[in-house]
Amino acid sequence: MSQMLRDARHYEEEQERAIAPEDRPGFHLSARVGWMNDPNGFSRFGGLYHMFYQYHPYDSHWGPMHWGHAVSEDLLRWRHLPCAMAPDMPYDREGCFSGSAIALSDGRHALMYTGVAEEIGPDGTRLQVQTQNLAFGDGAEYVKYERNPVITAADLPAGGSRCDFRDPKLWQEADGSFRALIANDHADGGGRMLLYKSDDLKRWEYVGALAENRDRLGRMWECPDFFELDGKHVLLGSAQDMLPRGFEYHNGNGTFYLLGDFDRESGAFTEESDHAIDYGIDFYAPQTILTPDGRRVMIGWMQNWDTCNLHTPSTPWFGQMSLPRELSVKNGRLYQKPLRELEALRGAAVVHEHVTLCNEEISLPGVSGRMADMEIELEPGESPFNRFAVRFAKDDRFHTTVSFRPGESVLKVDRKFSGSRRAIIHQRRAKVDHERGRLKLRLILDRYSVEVFVNDGEKVMSATLYTDLAADGIAFFADGSLKFSVRFYPLSL
Repeated sequence: MSQMLRDARHYEEEQERAIAPEDRPGFHLSARVGWMNDPNGFSRFGGLYHMFYQYHPYDSHWGPMHWGHAVSEDLLRWRHLPCAMAPDMPYDREGCFSGSAIALSDGRHALMYTGVAEEIGPDGTRLQVQTQNLAFGDGAEYVKYERNPVITAADLPAGGSRCDFRDPKLWQEADGSFRALIANDHADGGGRMLLYKSDDLKRWEYVGALAENRDRLGRMWECPDFFELDGKHVLLGSAQDMLPRGFEYHNGNGTFYLLGDFDRESGAFTEESDHAIDYGIDFYAPQTILTPDGRRVMIGWMQNWDTCNLHTPSTPWFGQMSLPRELSVKNGRLYQKPLRELEALRGAAVVHEHVTLCNEEISLPGVSGRMADMEIELEPGESPFNRFAVRFAKDDRFHTTVSFRPGESVLKVDRKFSGSRRAIIHQRRAKVDHERGRLKLRLILDRYSVEVFVNDGEKVMSATLYTDLAADGIAFFADGSLKFSVRFYPLSL
């Protein structure tokens, strides 16, 4: 073990003692200490779920990337393990960046990640060169492969950038061979997802570009994931510097999925459609896993690059993952539902049926708190209403709102009154399907976040909030007249 890794482990063990459990999310994985971003190496090994993550233990802001490590039996109750990797080799001295993991038949856990090393170019400019590397371990301790890197700029097709070449998604085919899908920038139209194959994980051959941006969705593409689901293949990606497209995509960095068919023999992927993965404020770089019972489950980084560096340096931790989401493909779209194990955290249901609202705000008995699972169903009335809203993390000063305008078919999440003192992104909107105002919403609250699942997972909107936990009220508002029903479950670990 290098001294750098030993120092990181000592530091995180000492510093986490100052963070009270109640000051963290209850069932969303957060940084052990310091900074967290992209999920890495989301995998099943040794009877446990493993989540690694981009990690800077020494500061709650982005810095030299390590790999943090946590394990869980149910994807909701997480236990931090010691830091898995530090940037302690010449090929990753600027950071151990994102990657993936698989369990090998010989009993080892294999990690594949991007190493970044600085070089001085011919004109004197500093270049951050990216390569792909391996580490092997037993679920707790990992050793980097002695012949790293295993994929370099020499393995790139013509025009590919060696400074934007990262985030390998690793998997094994039925015949025992391996594949890796790697994000790469290109002079002709931005990001591409490049496919590589290998028989032994150590010698790799370029197959071709699985998908290409061609100036469609932002610029550089990052963080690929690729899998088969319900008879279709799904490519997940995250795009930098996006321009809006109606209500489908927003400005800045965002997520997308491509749905289509894949020919394993040729490596060709035929796209049929593209959509955003999450329509809210905070969601990026998702990874998926196949559970032992056959469910495809996704977790993303629940933050936004344009808002994540405005907290004070004294903040002991920053960054959390999304709720695990079960995926399915229906009607040409990717559906997402909260992990079913969440229901085991539910307390007794509080039910209010056919509540009438008319130009007022009301609270309902038994409906309050910052850790909750709340199902809301709006009922069509004789006359259309203008707006419905649910306000939570609420007191006399603060609240965050999810609101619906049936005339525009728009759902909005708005945190501008959540206590933020910065001009960050406070609102996001999405188009939703409804029948004369009938809409189903499921809100998952966990102290510092909300995730809104629309119409049984047809769309999702995620947002973080840092309102003082004393603000735990929930209220309902209508502009016009309507009826709605609520099924409310307090959540606890």
